[in-house]
Amino acid sequence: MYENYQDETLTCRECGQEFVFSASEQAFYAEKGFTNKPARCRDCRNARKRAQSGDDRPLFDAVCDECGASFQLRFQPNGSKPVYCPTCFQSRRPARY
Repeated sequence: MYENYQDETLTCRECGQEFVFSASEQAFYAEKGFTNKPARCRDCRNARKRAQSGDDRPLFDAVCDECGASFQLRFQPNGSKPVYCPTCFQSRRPARY
């Protein structure tokens, strides 16, 4: 499915950071009929969406207790319970049938 695509490094027009436009993302864009590559990194796209939706709640930095990845939350973790990145959180959920 992704054989025709290769990961590509792009530069975000908003923050200037480089980000990877993965083969799977390229296949998704092609499937949806999108012709332009993304101009912003994921963080800047999310910030733009929040700004457009009027959601100005602060985000708090966190580190996943399972894999150690950095991510952001809408609440400030106080250390009383573990926090998980979206990927680890999904993997811990029971399967639905």
